[in-house]
Amino acid sequence: MNIVVLSTNPKLYSTRRLVQAGEERGHNMSVINHTRIFSVMKSGAPQVNYKDHPVTDVDAIVPRIGASVTFYGSSIIRQFEMQKVFTTCSSLALVRSRDKLRATQILSRHGLGIPTTAFAKQPGDTDHLIKQVGGPPLIVKLLEGTQGLGVVLAETRKAAKSVIEAFHGLSANILVQEFISEAGGADIRAIVIEGKVVAAFKRQGKEGDFRSNLHRGGTATLIKLNRAERTAAVNAAKALGLNIAGVDLLQSKRGPLILEVNSSPGLEGVERATAVNVAGKIIEFIERNINKPQSKKKDRVGA
Repeated sequence: MNIVVLSTNPKLYSTRRLVQAGEERGHNMSVINHTRIFSVMKSGAPQVNYKDHPVTDVDAIVPRIGASVTFYGSSIIRQFEMQKVFTTCSSLALVRSRDKLRATQILSRHGLGIPTTAFAKQPGDTDHLIKQVGGPPLIVKLLEGTQGLGVVLAETRKAAKSVIEAFHGLSANILVQEFISEAGGADIRAIVIEGKVVAAFKRQGKEGDFRSNLHRGGTATLIKLNRAERTAAVNAAKALGLNIAGVDLLQSKRGPLILEVNSSPGLEGVERATAVNVAGKIIEFIERNINKPQSKKKDRVGA
């Protein structure tokens, strides 16, 4: 098969591992910078172009779309979808998962465990927001934040009001969320592929930091999920329509709570912590869903 990884940087660990895993299984792998792709719409003939030539002979794409280009990246995925190219992440699922408010609303509607979360536009609603999530300490999140950036722990009512009002003053969209103290600055990242948890690890924030992101200095250790945690991870991915997802869970007194669902989870942390070949499992997922014979010719879509 001819498989294209949509990535702005071919040197990133996740991109390199996907290419390696695909080539090891005999596929023609290419990396294309999706920000350099443009769409051409003609009646009955949607076209995808890279630089000065059309992208053709593609059997599947693996989108690795950064948060800052979600809108443009989803439009490129959609263009491939209109050409009947298989994608590991649909354009709709990408948009759902990247909008933290929308994703939380969907998870809530499906009855899945989540920290109590509130959203409001007017600064005058600050006291009501704080009350609805159980009072301080609480978490304030920028809707556009990633990798732990734009996430603030407010430990007192005064601090909470100051942070919320400051973000409102900048016309920033925020979520106010219940703080789960018993999680102890740790969470679980479960990788779900096609309705099954294939790997999981526990992330522990560095001392004094409630955020467990590895990019913020957190550590990762192998963990075996219980049935409730596995079910929560699988159902979260399903609710958002994601075939591949990194589901972040908090261990709480009332069971697993879904913190976030990532449509493009990094592979480095999970592969190193668990020794599971997640990249290979993604390629196997593509193989199961495409009934085309492998192409013996070299990919013609460019690098």
